[in-house]
Amino acid sequence: MILTNLKNGQEAVIDSVTGGTNATKRLADLGLTPKTKIKILRKALLGPLEIEVRGAKLVLGRGLASKIIIKIY
Repeated sequence: MILTNLKNGQEAVIDSVTGGTNATKRLADLGLTPKTKIKILRKALLGPLEIEVRGAKLVLGRGLASKIIIKIY
């Protein structure tokens, strides 16, 4: 399942990150690495996602968010 499929308030764990070297590095720099807990705070219908990861709030565009494969626990 990909991150963009989660609903507001849902939590999951990052399973893997797909995409090219630049996307993978960018997500790693933001702390979005495998086995990291992630929570959707707010999700616009066609816009970006506001997430919480490691105590920080981040906003990701849908393109980048769609590269994050998650597991719901």
